[in-house]
Amino acid sequence: MKTGYSKQIQERINGADDGTIFVNSDFADIADSETIRRNLNRLTQIGVLRRILKGVYEKPKYSKLLDEYVAADPDAVAKALARSYHWTIVPCGNTALNLLGLSTQVTAVWSYISDGPYKTYEWNSTKLEFKHRTNKEITGLSYMTSLVIQALQTLQTPAPWRLLQTRWQHGWTRTE
Repeated sequence: MKTGYSKQIQERINGADDGTIFVNSDFADIADSETIRRNLNRLTQIGVLRRILKGVYEKPKYSKLLDEYVAADPDAVAKALARSYHWTIVPCGNTALNLLGLSTQVTAVWSYISDGPYKTYEWNSTKLEFKHRTNKEITGLSYMTSLVIQALQTLQTPAPWRLLQTRWQHGWTRTE
């Protein structure tokens, strides 16, 4: 029977929902980094966890409908990386539109703005991209507010007055 650190780490993982993403720092309150790394590697070898990236693990989620394990949620992986590196992130571009349900297009690259460095991560056929932005663009706003702002910037809908100004400058067409 397991005792000590191994048991505490295993209990935390067992208590989480299937599909939960873990990073080494999620267990920093239990043990030192080397002990955590060894335990997570052991749990990966016996199939309790699945390694997504270096230091990023998933408790596998099985789909009865597909009769196989489902791929890791890229948004959850991005949030786990941000948690690990203490970044503030917000989905941008088509990722923001998709998460808000404004687009059904599946993004090839999951893009996020971040107060961390420019960084790209890839696993299987999934690509995460973090783009550095100044803190004023993402700090001090709620996640949902930032997400909506990013979606609106992606849509690039011109302000009504700008549209009217353009029409006046270039003349109206017959259909208008």
